[in-house]
Amino acid sequence: MGKRLKIKRKLFQYNLIPPHRWRPAATILVAAIFGLGLYLFKLSNAASYLSDDPQACVNCHIMTPQYITWTRSSHREVAHCNDCHVPHDNMANKYFFKAKDGLYHSTVFTLRAEPQVIRALEPSIQVIQANCIRCHENQVTDAKLASFVDNHIVHRTDRICWECHREVPHGKVKSLSSVGHLIEPIKAHAPSDLEIIPQWLKESMNTTKK
Repeated sequence: MGKRLKIKRKLFQYNLIPPHRWRPAATILVAAIFGLGLYLFKLSNAASYLSDDPQACVNCHIMTPQYITWTRSSHREVAHCNDCHVPHDNMANKYFFKAKDGLYHSTVFTLRAEPQVIRALEPSIQVIQANCIRCHENQVTDAKLASFVDNHIVHRTDRICWECHREVPHGKVKSLSSVGHLIEPIKAHAPSDLEIIPQWLKESMNTTKK
């Protein structure tokens, strides 16, 4: 009898189902955790991070300067955030890097520990540099360019691209406090019925046309 009881206790250690008296409380706890998880998933607009939509990067308000300056750059028509800021060697590495970077960003944002001027960390610098070369390989290896730019070979091998191309694509403005919001609404923060042109101006324009 004692041996059978020991076996049952041993098996119970690896059983996720709690004893009968704890089941109601355990059910409520699991349901609460699951519900809070769904709420946080919706609140953080987490599904958007699986896409390549640039507006996903401004779910956190701290990335607004980077988004605004990108929308006014030449890169807007040819490259989105993920084209520059995540690896493209394989799909698994891409989403692993996005998840790792996203957890770091969300932690900093939640703790309100973001700096006034956001700078790329070393892992991000390596990814961005690799993507610069991936997209601009023809320019980087152009023999004619190398012939009339002083020390071009040294500069493209011993330095990161944006040491010279400092304003590509985010311009001079880097500080959180120095950039306002775009007139273009950011979907993550704008109400669905938001209109850029106010009603009084629409009415005025219609009156003028008549």
